[in-house]
Amino acid sequence: MHVFADYHTHTIHSHGRGTVAENVAAAAKLGLEAIAISDHGPNHLFHYGIKNLQVLEVIRRELASACAAHPGVRGLVAIEANIISVKGDLDLPPEHRGLVDLVLANIHSMVLPHSLKDAAAIWGFHYGKRVWPSFGRRSVVVNTEATVKALERNKIDILTHPGLRFAIDYRVVVQACAHYGTAFEINTSKAYLRPEIIELAAEEGAAFVISSDAHVPQRVGDFQLGLELAKQVGLTAEEILNARDS
Repeated sequence: MHVFADYHTHTIHSHGRGTVAENVAAAAKLGLEAIAISDHGPNHLFHYGIKNLQVLEVIRRELASACAAHPGVRGLVAIEANIISVKGDLDLPPEHRGLVDLVLANIHSMVLPHSLKDAAAIWGFHYGKRVWPSFGRRSVVVNTEATVKALERNKIDILTHPGLRFAIDYRVVVQACAHYGTAFEINTSKAYLRPEIIELAAEEGAAFVISSDAHVPQRVGDFQLGLELAKQVGLTAEEILNARDS
């Protein structure tokens, strides 16, 4: 099985340490056919996210220049948007969807929420479970609801690192991914997904994407962990949107 595109990479425009040009050059060196620059959304605090949505236009210009130097690589402008409310709002409003080619999204830490009520519900229960274990059960319910609502209300192409840090009901979420046509990410930078979760997603009909989640150019195209998991659970290239048979 061969993975031909990396749809989840970061640059200095958010929390990455390489430039757009360096990520594209890394993709070209590996023979990748496509790369997406998917920097964190603007509600990510402490310079983790892009400064504002206008940065996406800067990324598009830089990407066009980089791909002109490496014509074998197709460049895609993406965003790893933040789910910022229980109702599934993203920090990429629907009216600005045209700024990007792909939308990746999930719940993250250190994010400006839509409201104080949303902050209490999502992040309050999440962090409060360290003191009050009963909050953990409520956190799963809230996180699952927010994720499913985000998939319902937004055209999300890839759900990134599902269940990492912010616990979810996997069955409910993978059913929503299958229903709304959102790919379930196998993230190779974070070894947390258990094989049975991937099996569940496959059984429910979800499609997959294997991503590097590279924050440095040297990790662009690092798919090894994802390929090992895919082989372990018997996924085929037809089930992985950025893979084909070798």
